[in-house]
Amino acid sequence: SSPHLVQVRERIRINGQPISKELFSKYFWLVYNRLEETKDPVHASMPAYFRFLTIMAFHVFLQEKVDLAVVEVGIGGAYDCTNIIRAPVVCGVSSLGIDHTSILGDTMEKIAWQKGGIFKPGVPAFTVAQPERPLEVLRDRAQERECLLYLCPELDAFEGGRRVLELGLAGTHQRSNAALALQLARTWLQRRSCRGKVGGQGWGGQTPLWPLGSQRSTRSPPGLGELKEVPPGTELAGRPVPLAPAFQPTDAMIQGLRDTEWLGRTQVLPRGPVTWYLDGAHTTSSVQACVRWFRQAALNQDKPHE
Repeated sequence: SSPHLVQVRERIRINGQPISKELFSKYFWLVYNRLEETKDPVHASMPAYFRFLTIMAFHVFLQEKVDLAVVEVGIGGAYDCTNIIRAPVVCGVSSLGIDHTSILGDTMEKIAWQKGGIFKPGVPAFTVAQPERPLEVLRDRAQERECLLYLCPELDAFEGGRRVLELGLAGTHQRSNAALALQLARTWLQRRSCRGKVGGQGWGGQTPLWPLGSQRSTRSPPGLGELKEVPPGTELAGRPVPLAPAFQPTDAMIQGLRDTEWLGRTQVLPRGPVTWYLDGAHTTSSVQACVRWFRQAALNQDKPHE
């Protein structure tokens, strides 16, 4: 999680929980001392804050032998320090917005080009609904990098006329995030040879998913079931990117979406006579999403209880 809300340990989590103070201290000094011992005497400087924490996070995940790491880029993608992962299992690009323009560029198209820098040859990638031109830029970046890019269907498609999927995170904008999360989780399960359970009840679920501590083949990974490679020039019904198929989420996936919580994100805290509404935003689109959530949450809070 970046930036962290209270403590820096929130940035490195295992099983959803920030690593302990003891683990953080242990790995911080291991990494710091190793870098200090091996740094270039001519350019005697340590990695910057975010780069150091990225190196430390990779070290923690390797030493703790996690099965899966969800790695979120810091800024952009193409030149971000997290983009050293050569063969992630799957990549995801969430809704684009105007941000960090001095680094990423001052248009959505330029920012899309930077975001598409995380795409890797033979690795599937998913994105959500984007404006037409930025989506075309993502498509071109995927083709250039020999990556299979798919558009996530709306969350409604996963509900299939059945019960509405409950989300632990409030706000209509979280529905596209949930659809992206479902596709990323399912793809990881498929590519870990769990295809037989993806449609059943035994499995559940900004960025590449990376299994650590395992050897990876340099060949293209196995097929993705219903996901098909689309030859160049194929008619896509007016879409620049093929639509990924929806599927029936497992009970574990449904529970995961329902139980997800993120402190400080669309959080309502009743404290005596005062109710606090906590959220954060720093771009025009995210501020608008924050306002929409607050308006709806406040209306719901004011409704008389039957």
